[in-house]
Amino acid sequence: MEPVVISDETPSIKENIVERKTIVYEANIDPTVIRVSGEKLKQHLFTRFGLFKPKSEEIQFISLDKYYEPYIVISGKYFLDYYRKCTYVFKVDERVTEVVLLNHKFLPELSKSSRTIKLQGEERLTKAGKAFLILDKNGNDAMVDNLPSAPSEKKPEKVIAEYRIEALGKNVDVNFVKARIAKRPKDISRIVEEVFEITDRSVIYTPRFKLLFRNLKTGEEKVMVIDGVTSKRL
Repeated sequence: MEPVVISDETPSIKENIVERKTIVYEANIDPTVIRVSGEKLKQHLFTRFGLFKPKSEEIQFISLDKYYEPYIVISGKYFLDYYRKCTYVFKVDERVTEVVLLNHKFLPELSKSSRTIKLQGEERLTKAGKAFLILDKNGNDAMVDNLPSAPSEKKPEKVIAEYRIEALGKNVDVNFVKARIAKRPKDISRIVEEVFEITDRSVIYTPRFKLLFRNLKTGEEKVMVIDGVTSKRL
């Protein structure tokens, strides 16, 4: 029989996290093309009940702004080797007054219909999880269609500075993955090994165009967002 050595020390989690890559997509569509797309779609912004559509000349273009929307692309793995406490209940013969197991004595307990002994012990288990996630800046699952493939800028830092793109927190992406897969069970009594890995990690900034229109008849203003890669309305 293998002796059991129990340590009071809880081993620290082992982490292996790769550096984060920053990718900025090129906006291959000229702003003039975006303006034309906006003109074609502007009436839909102010359509009421799907029926009442204002005249095109009643909708005035106000402004066009270019910005970049961040998306997190990240994959990770988690492994946990741990023990949990447990109680084993065994029925014994009604005539039994004492049970000896592994040099320990147990006195049967009398229940309504039988005599039982209880053994306190631990069970060893493992838990593993992995994830590949595409998230928005708030950590919510993003639609893949909103992140099309496109050539990337050769000097992303220049674009980031020019458009004053706000950088994501240093480990905010890692924390999103941890919250999804690195969850310890509530019944842990002690940990043998715990490993958390981030194997791929990128932030992709994709161009967007925000167009502002005003209904001259009502004074109402509305915004239209168009993808700077596909020219589709979002």
